[in-house]
Amino acid sequence: MKVIDFVLVISVLLLSPHLAAKQLNKSSYSGYGVLTEQNAIILALENNPNLAQMQARYEAMKSLPSQVGTLPDPILSLGAVNFPTDSFERSQEGMTQLQIGFSQAFPFPGKLDLKEEAAKFNAKAAYFDLTEMRMLLASNVSIKWWQIFYLDRAIETVNRNQNLLRQFVEIANTKYTTGDGLQQDVLLSQLELSKLIDKNIQIVALRENQIIRLNVLMNIAPRNTIRLPNKIDLVEKNILSEQQLYQLASQFRPLLQKHKALISAAKSNLKLAEQEYYPDFNVGVTYGNRTGDNPPYMGGDRADLVSIKLGIKIPLYASTKQSYKVKQRIKEQFKSKYAYYDEINQVRADIATNATNYGRSRQQLSLFESGILPQARQTVQSMLAGYQVSEVDFLNLVRSQVTLFNYELQYWQSVSQSNQALASLQASVGRESIYE
Repeated sequence: MKVIDFVLVISVLLLSPHLAAKQLNKSSYSGYGVLTEQNAIILALENNPNLAQMQARYEAMKSLPSQVGTLPDPILSLGAVNFPTDSFERSQEGMTQLQIGFSQAFPFPGKLDLKEEAAKFNAKAAYFDLTEMRMLLASNVSIKWWQIFYLDRAIETVNRNQNLLRQFVEIANTKYTTGDGLQQDVLLSQLELSKLIDKNIQIVALRENQIIRLNVLMNIAPRNTIRLPNKIDLVEKNILSEQQLYQLASQFRPLLQKHKALISAAKSNLKLAEQEYYPDFNVGVTYGNRTGDNPPYMGGDRADLVSIKLGIKIPLYASTKQSYKVKQRIKEQFKSKYAYYDEINQVRADIATNATNYGRSRQQLSLFESGILPQARQTVQSMLAGYQVSEVDFLNLVRSQVTLFNYELQYWQSVSQSNQALASLQASVGRESIYE
């Protein structure tokens, strides 16, 4: 299977992972249903206008090879030749005639093939541009989706902690009323509750901003309401080694395939420039119609005339024209190669960065799940029990609850960041299957 065909299959699988699932469009999502990550990607791929213009550009580029690989249009000429100015009679002079001609230009053999070849490589580069855009769009949608998912969990965490702090306020009020507590405990709990209310306001505003950006990617009204699933299955996935990911990227990343196509186009353009040293040809046929009679010694009607012409374009100024064009194409070829090498380095850097971020997030998740969160929850329960019997200072109780709150936010942030890194890593490699 050719690389371009394989990349097409991979891009389809990456960007429309559940082809058998219900296909969405912007009119079918009204904001009342639950928007999954895959449905968000499908909506963006179907409706994003920037992707649509990239598709139109590719379709336009596909039409070029046939145009540049075809002979120039022939020229049909009509003429009235050698009419006498004293009478403008056709029969007065022997060379007076009405002419019809046909001429066709013929580039030197091989030139049209090279032009068509270069145009095909440029069209292929446009295709990989489109595929790259599709992958980046899918990655951006996935990243935005997971950012909103984190903010949803953050709002839940804030609300849950608000309820706990309200219980603290009630406990502090009860102890203060009975004379077992201090007024400053009541004030401190109310202050922490106010902080959480302010935190909730900030998170809600941030969520609205992220929803606006996601809606724009899906070409939906910016203020359209979005609901995400409350729970999803979090499965730890082991990714391939960085060296294996580098190899996959060199084979499947559309951006690198695009630069390979541009290098091939530059080679064809260089060969075409070298062919410019050879002449082009123009072949013409003219038919002249005459009237009148020949002189008496010849007798008879005047015969019609046929002319055949051959024109040759001479590269007379090759030292200042064709030679400089060859130099230009050589430099363009070097530019394409250097751009390809630069992109390879950037792609590898992106893979290394995203793999590192994914590994870090997974390690943090494991630490939160197995150690930090259970320990922090036990600490709060112990502090609360101790405070109720006046064995623990209220400030320490509040501090332990705030610490648990921050850890819970960090846990969900790690969940979000690990999936964002995974989406970025898949886009950097150019395929979805990057696991062991």
